[in-house]
Amino acid sequence: MADIQELKKIASQVRRDIIREVYLCQSGHPGGALGNADLLVALYFEVMKHDPSFNMEAEGEDVFFLSNGHISPVWYSVLARSGYFPVEELKTFRAIDSRLQGHPTTHEGLPGVRVASGSLGQGVSVACGMALSKKMNGDDRTVFVLTGDGEHQEGQIWEAALFAPDKKLDNLVLIIDDNGQQIDGATKDVMYMGSFEDKYKAFGWDVQHMDGNNIEEVVTTLKKVQTKRNGQPTCIVMKTEMGMGVDFMMGSHHWHGKAPSKEQAETALNQLEETLGDFPAEGI
Repeated sequence: MADIQELKKIASQVRRDIIREVYLCQSGHPGGALGNADLLVALYFEVMKHDPSFNMEAEGEDVFFLSNGHISPVWYSVLARSGYFPVEELKTFRAIDSRLQGHPTTHEGLPGVRVASGSLGQGVSVACGMALSKKMNGDDRTVFVLTGDGEHQEGQIWEAALFAPDKKLDNLVLIIDDNGQQIDGATKDVMYMGSFEDKYKAFGWDVQHMDGNNIEEVVTTLKKVQTKRNGQPTCIVMKTEMGMGVDFMMGSHHWHGKAPSKEQAETALNQLEETLGDFPAEGI
């Protein structure tokens, strides 16, 4: 087991990075990014076997895909903090000609990103392709993909949900960020999805649950399913709090895609411990 306190410190710094990234360009999606900091820190700093020198094929490595690509600030922070590119590059988030676009892209050649994402509903299909490729190549590493609960209103997700059990992709772990919020309000009010557990079980998946803001539980759950090979893909229904760590952002869909003012950013940063050193940037 990892040093959980150390992972918590990294997650706090990642949350500071998110606030500063979005504030500096006055654009982006802080709410879901803050809610998923613990998950991505657990994956990149403890669970996955991965190489920051980076190659697209990922032979012999675990792979992560971000389907709900609008929460890119958290992924960029974790990639930088784990050695994929310089931490100071985070200050270029959403700038013209930056490699750190609002939704992850590939044509800028950003290490760690294997597919453009953020057109919601597509990431699970991509992850299925990588998982199938690894099986065909005799590569027993695991493919992880993060999706949103509101994203499950996209039909393509359910096509992939049929495909994965049919092809026995037991090297695939799908994680649903079940925070109950999307851009227009609570998911239950926009389009009620019912039980993810019942749906995925009916499609032939092994379903697990975890508290995505309890980093110890996240590590334990991910390691439990990482090497499970029983013929079934795994779906983890992960409860998180949108805006986790910043009191005035928590639980509100209003922070799905809204940048904080300078005063709000300073208030947020005062609630988050600086543990690894902020990236250099003027203004905050």
